[in-house]
Amino acid sequence: MTLTPAEADRILADNFAPWVQALGLYVVETGERHAVLRLPWSEQLAREGGGLSGQALMAAADTACVVALSAARGGFAPMTTIQQSTSFQRAVSGQDVLVHAAATKLGRRIAFLDTTLTAEDSEEPAAHATTVYALG
Repeated sequence: MTLTPAEADRILADNFAPWVQALGLYVVETGERHAVLRLPWSEQLAREGGGLSGQALMAAADTACVVALSAARGGFAPMTTIQQSTSFQRAVSGQDVLVHAAATKLGRRIAFLDTTLTAEDSEEPAAHATTVYALG
C-alpha cells in the first residue's frame, strides 16, 4: 500500500520537530519505494552570498528519506538515521528544490536510500545524498 501525498504530508506534520516543519517541505509525489518533496525557496534558509544553505538541503534529504521509507513500508514506523553522506554540486539561489528520495535496499532492520536534490528549473543535481537507516 503506497501512501498518498496527503497521507505523507500528515506524517511530516505529526512526526517532525518544529524546526524541520519550518523548512516548509511538502510532498509532491509518493510511490512504492520513493518520494518527491519540494523545499520552497526562502531567504531565511540562504547563507551569505544568497545560496541555499547546506544544512537545509541535508535536512530536506533526510526528511524525504523518511517519507520514502514510510511509503515503502505502508506507513510511518520508528526509524533512525545512522549515516548520511552529502555531496554539494552547485548552488541554488532563488528557486525551490525538488528532493527525490528512493530506497535502494529495504531490509528488515536496515535500509539504504539515494537522494537527488535539483533546483526546480534544472536537470542538473544541486546535491546528492546517500543515507542509511536503522528500522524499528
